[in-house]
Amino acid sequence: MKSTLLAAAITVVLVPSIVQAQSLTILEWSGYDDPGFFGAYVEKHGENPEYSFFGEEEEAFQKLRSGFRVDVAHPCSQSVSKWHQAGLLEPIDTSRIERWDDVNEVKETFKFDDAYYFLPTDWGTTAITYRTDEIDASEVDSLQVFANPKYEGRISLPDNVDDVYALAYLATGVTDWTKATQEDFEAASAWLRKAHPNVRTYWADGAELAQLLTTGEVLIAWAWNETPTTLIANDIPVASNRNAKEGSSSWYCGYVNIVDGPNSEDLLYDYFNAWMEPESSAYIVEAWGYGGGNQTAMTALGQEALDGVGLGATTTPILAQAPMDILLREKMVAEFEKIKAGF
Repeated sequence: MKSTLLAAAITVVLVPSIVQAQSLTILEWSGYDDPGFFGAYVEKHGENPEYSFFGEEEEAFQKLRSGFRVDVAHPCSQSVSKWHQAGLLEPIDTSRIERWDDVNEVKETFKFDDAYYFLPTDWGTTAITYRTDEIDASEVDSLQVFANPKYEGRISLPDNVDDVYALAYLATGVTDWTKATQEDFEAASAWLRKAHPNVRTYWADGAELAQLLTTGEVLIAWAWNETPTTLIANDIPVASNRNAKEGSSSWYCGYVNIVDGPNSEDLLYDYFNAWMEPESSAYIVEAWGYGGGNQTAMTALGQEALDGVGLGATTTPILAQAPMDILLREKMVAEFEKIKAGF
């Protein structure tokens, strides 16, 4: 009995002395737990961060607003101002970003009150992607293909308000949504309603869309350039057309420092610095078809590498998914939910 009590006493004494290791926690898009993006972090800490995944930025925003605690999140450029105004973000200490001078100049867009709130890490395009064994290239020379009744139930659009409205604005003649009017918004929404009957599903992540195109369930999609890059590498007969006559879209995403993150900011800056390594830039281009946030490293890769994954110049308009009027974006969020529900 005494030995049992002694063991219990020892346990009581020892438990408080145990130090639980911290692990960076990230609110993240599906697929971005690939250690190829942040190899230097894994090399230093021996493991990936911990992740909670989201499918759309509004979902992530509401999760944070409800008190969900993470250290880092991964929004895209058009959401940063909203998150900042909601008090969700802390400034980034640029003195702790070892390659800050190499970071893409888009960082300047997110300097508020003399502080930076966004580390741009990845960028890409959204354009028509299609099965080349089923669809002739001439059929996808216009974005109107998405509203063509011929393809009822055979197209897929993103379950993402920014990408889907980028498509709709382009299809209705708007190439700069920072200047969009109420009439432009209404026309874009009407076009999405016209396309809705053709939608097999609104895809939530690249893996889901890749499966839909691989099986042939979907023949035409509005897709990030990750999709054709990875499918072509696996010998799936697909192609991307960034030169549809109405144009294509481009986007920029990156990391933000969430207020009152539960873990050490040393981990946060190790992670940020890992993303800025030249090896990470090379990996994101070669394996995913995206561009990286280290502009110096991207330039060093050469134009041929960028052209090869669909990051080069186009002959038609590009709608940049730049920060827009917050009230207009809120209207887009609400209207898209109605459209998906068939209203």
